[in-house]
Amino acid sequence: MRSAVTVCLVPEARQGPFVFHEGLDAGCRAAVELGFDGVEIFPESAAGFEGSGLAHCLATHGLTLAAVGSGAGWVKHKLHLCHPEPTVRAQAVSFVGDLVDRAGELGAPVIVGSMQGRSEGAMAREQAIPLLVEALHVLGDRAARHGQVLLYEPLNRYETNLFNRQADAAECIKAHGLTTVKLLCDLFHMNIEEADMPAALVGCGDLVGHVHWADSNRRAIGFGHTAVGPVVAALARIDYHGFLSAEVFPDPTSLTAARQSVESFRAFTKG
Repeated sequence: MRSAVTVCLVPEARQGPFVFHEGLDAGCRAAVELGFDGVEIFPESAAGFEGSGLAHCLATHGLTLAAVGSGAGWVKHKLHLCHPEPTVRAQAVSFVGDLVDRAGELGAPVIVGSMQGRSEGAMAREQAIPLLVEALHVLGDRAARHGQVLLYEPLNRYETNLFNRQADAAECIKAHGLTTVKLLCDLFHMNIEEADMPAALVGCGDLVGHVHWADSNRRAIGFGHTAVGPVVAALARIDYHGFLSAEVFPDPTSLTAARQSVESFRAFTKG
């Protein structure tokens, strides 16, 4: 398993659960100085991503791009994949799809988390799920053209009413033949929704494509009450070799959160 830390490039998300907010180069420099293997980037858009100099920054610092978040489409533009308006759904698919292409060129997957949206108003959940599945098919196939998967992240009940538990999301992926989609298992969301986090991970098996390394209070691992040892043992049992990525609040500071994240990673994985 490898370690990663989040770098947010979206001013509107400054209060969000991302460790570094002071720009790409500063975030990458701090990541490599602390000993992380990679960075997870939260960009404003594919266009901004294109001109960010990320490829050069990664090469300069010897870091891997672990994943790319798509949530700015929701934060900045209120786009999501289950919106009642077809034109808005199309814009959401286009926003994520452009990121998929750019991330794919750099050898990384894109995350669909908040961009999944929710069923609300006249849009019943029974109507929203097929829309989500259709979008995941399109975006997953687009990712596969770059040799990547699409990462779908079940969120807790306060953020979406589509899929909250890993098993339910895994069942949907399998039932609909979403072979180019894997799960992003976020330990913060899982702490809210799962009765047994290790069992949930084992049940998903090779569908686990990425892990957010976050404690019960969305702070760095060790600053909450999650029992991490059994979680890491479960990941080892399913032969998971991907990233444990710190998507946590910069609390009390970015540097403290980052240092705690990488130290906890080393302690539990012997990395």
